[in-house]
Amino acid sequence: MQKLTHIFFVCLFLQRGSDELSMYGSSPNSMTANGSDSKKQRLDESPPSRVLHIRKLPSEVSETEVIALGLPFGKVTNILMLKGKNQAFLELGTEEAAITMVNYYTAVTPQVRNTPVFIQYSNHKELKTDSALNQRAQAVLQAVSAVQDGSSPSSDPGVLDLAPPPSPVLRIIIDNMFYPVTLDVLQQIFSKFGTVMKIITFTKNNQFQALLQFSDPVNAQQAKLSLDGQNIYNSCCTLRIDFSKLVNLNVKYNNDKSRDYTRPDLPTGDGESTNKDHSLLGTPSGALASYSSGGGYSSSLSLSQGGGAISPLSAAAAAAAAAGRVALSGSGVSGVLLASNLNEEMVTPQSLFTLFGVYGDVQRVKILYNKKDSALIQLSDGNQAQLAMSHLNGQKVFGKVMRVTLSKHQTVALPREGLDDQLLTKDFSGSPLHRFKKPGSKNFQNIFPPSATLHLSNIRDGVGEDDLRLLFSNSGGTVKAFKFFQDRKMALIQMSSVEEAIQALMDLHNYDMGGNHHLKVSFSKSTI
Repeated sequence: MQKLTHIFFVCLFLQRGSDELSMYGSSPNSMTANGSDSKKQRLDESPPSRVLHIRKLPSEVSETEVIALGLPFGKVTNILMLKGKNQAFLELGTEEAAITMVNYYTAVTPQVRNTPVFIQYSNHKELKTDSALNQRAQAVLQAVSAVQDGSSPSSDPGVLDLAPPPSPVLRIIIDNMFYPVTLDVLQQIFSKFGTVMKIITFTKNNQFQALLQFSDPVNAQQAKLSLDGQNIYNSCCTLRIDFSKLVNLNVKYNNDKSRDYTRPDLPTGDGESTNKDHSLLGTPSGALASYSSGGGYSSSLSLSQGGGAISPLSAAAAAAAAAGRVALSGSGVSGVLLASNLNEEMVTPQSLFTLFGVYGDVQRVKILYNKKDSALIQLSDGNQAQLAMSHLNGQKVFGKVMRVTLSKHQTVALPREGLDDQLLTKDFSGSPLHRFKKPGSKNFQNIFPPSATLHLSNIRDGVGEDDLRLLFSNSGGTVKAFKFFQDRKMALIQMSSVEEAIQALMDLHNYDMGGNHHLKVSFSKSTI
């Protein structure tokens, strides 16, 4: 199926007289939806309207791209392109949908072809257009409306050649997956276009992929048209979307890898148990408010065009986007953290490498010579540093509450040879234990806050529950519960406190179990 954006390549420059331009031009009483606009209008005078005024559009913008801005919020009923002024007017089916759209784009600046645009209410309650002068835009609108309604679009080959959607199931591939994309993130993105019934995620050819089933093939078609080629995060995690040959997904388990939203009674199976709270894309300070009407959803993800990011994620918004647990806007942020209030009798570069390595690839660790309760930890980039800081600041480590902040240093300097006789600095840049070196690694999908429950993997054949209970008890903690997965190569073990679990992870991650099996330990969001 050809994409709308590939079909409509001819731009019609609409010539308007000065009287019409003044009629549809910017109003001093319009309500601006984007606070960063230098020509911000007064916000308290223009009432909501289902007609929206869009300004600062790129000169080469197509009608389809403008319509796509409103498509997720409801039916688009009219459009007027003023290309000579780089503006457009968009009329939505209901005022409620328009309010949702303006509220949404108040929090996240919409982008068209990587250019910020500005959306505000128009003073007009209805958009009246001269069909003779607006034929191109009207033809595009007719075609998109046909897709929304599930009817057959115009047969005019110059307007649109759009086959009926073949399946309600989409196959999704994530390219350049440098940050976590979870089942919950996908559900939040795609549910904007209709009811998501089932999702199955898997890794194939070292790529994270998913099958996602809508209740209606038309919803799948809308999602594909709007999202194919978009980035979830800036410059990475690109969505590649096609229709699947399948028309129905068979989901056996509800867990972090698959879910049937119509069957909450399904067992969790071997994977980590499902999180019953589907509001994982919450709204911490700075993230978007939850929308309860007009087709909106609670998320920090927006729809930009032309291969830009779905959202230019701020730190707080990204924290919401990656399942409520990560802060991924690390551009321009140092990759070096300062950890303080450490137990200087116990802490070592290796223990900090292991703990911080849960959230990023630690390159170097330096315990400060004149202040041994503090250390610098250098991760691969600012994103990983923010992720580690957000999870580890305030955690109790070796009996003391650790403080983690961003450091002013850009790198951790290595001492000159022979000067580090106390072995306070260590270079881990060549370590084989980095969890996130490989793009698309499953480790990206299993990043959780410190918890009393640990996930164990790579367990050697013949090692039983008693062996593992004894091993973890010897790390100084109390084992409260234990559960093998069916294949007995993975297990969950619950300690009596988060502090004990942190201690056990630092002591036993990569523990040599013999037979070339090194135990892998990470935090789990499950309980036993």
